[in-house]
Amino acid sequence: MTLGVPTEIKTAEARVAMTPDGVRELAALGHQVLVQTGAGEGSSISDADFAAAGATLVPTAADAWGADLVVKVKEPQEEELQYLRDSLTLFTYLHLAAYPEVGKALLASGTTSLAYETVQLDTGALPLLAPMSEVAGRMATQVGANLLERPNGGRGVLLGGVPGVRPARVVVLGAGNVGWNAAWIAQGMEAEVWLLDKNLDRLRFVDQIHQGRIMTLASNRGAVERAVAEADLLIGAVLVPGGRAPMIVTDEMISGMKRSAVVVDVAVDQGGCIETTHETTHTAPTYEVHGVLHYAVGNMPGAVPHTSTYALTNATLPYIVEVAHKGVHSAVVDDPALLGGLTTVAGHVTNEAVAEALGVEFVEPLSALA
Repeated sequence: MTLGVPTEIKTAEARVAMTPDGVRELAALGHQVLVQTGAGEGSSISDADFAAAGATLVPTAADAWGADLVVKVKEPQEEELQYLRDSLTLFTYLHLAAYPEVGKALLASGTTSLAYETVQLDTGALPLLAPMSEVAGRMATQVGANLLERPNGGRGVLLGGVPGVRPARVVVLGAGNVGWNAAWIAQGMEAEVWLLDKNLDRLRFVDQIHQGRIMTLASNRGAVERAVAEADLLIGAVLVPGGRAPMIVTDEMISGMKRSAVVVDVAVDQGGCIETTHETTHTAPTYEVHGVLHYAVGNMPGAVPHTSTYALTNATLPYIVEVAHKGVHSAVVDDPALLGGLTTVAGHVTNEAVAEALGVEFVEPLSALA
């Protein structure tokens, strides 16, 4: 099979979908990997590194998109939609609940697509979302701490305080991979951390690991209202695999926050879990609502592309090898986790949560493939 690795073109997105080690693995199995010239530069991976691993360097995006299987990091951008076609298999983060126009283009073109974010193990774990969730969660606290500084628009609060001065209160909504990592870093920076989730077993796990250094709270409307009102830094980290993130924090709650408090909505690439957020970019990452500073960049891990690229490829490579070696049909039949990632086939939506988010009919994936 021929695989294509185009240069990412989303605003300030410097990740690349494969490392030289990934290329080497696929080349050793007899597959040809077409890497667009310069695709790895933002991640500090040179064309020479890819060539040495066995990649074929191609000069244009059209060349890379001409492959049988295209692997990417982010959803196709408007100028990339022209490359979609019924003979193409696309494997990337899609987040179609937040980007319905991309969903329409995939359906109209008949492209077969697999979404990293809905590949799901029988335990419920999301192995291809996990590494970027870890990066985004850790970054959320780092970004929030920076924005709390007065020159950056925040309240002028040091996250960990100093002896004799109260630290910042960090409220994290959601105790999944994003939320736990955000809370973990905030606790390590000596902030006062409140972590809210509806899953009491998850909260027990966090409490056992951190031995009370993170305050865990059962999430309900009243608890969220009280926590938001007290937050110096609010981090939204709520996920519904494939579907739109639920709206947990209302406009009214934001209006009641401390002046120049900071909101970081990591769930924005699934529509956001805070009513006042809309997606921003690394070049213009923040805005104010009700005197509260909002950060809602949809590709946060793109700011640390070297780390993110290697973490992503470590997770995605085994699944990419499966699809390349067996073809989509056999790969998803043999691997139920990969079947969960199958999103569009021949003009049909084959993921139930995505179908609901887009308002279209759900078709059983194996029926669509047949």
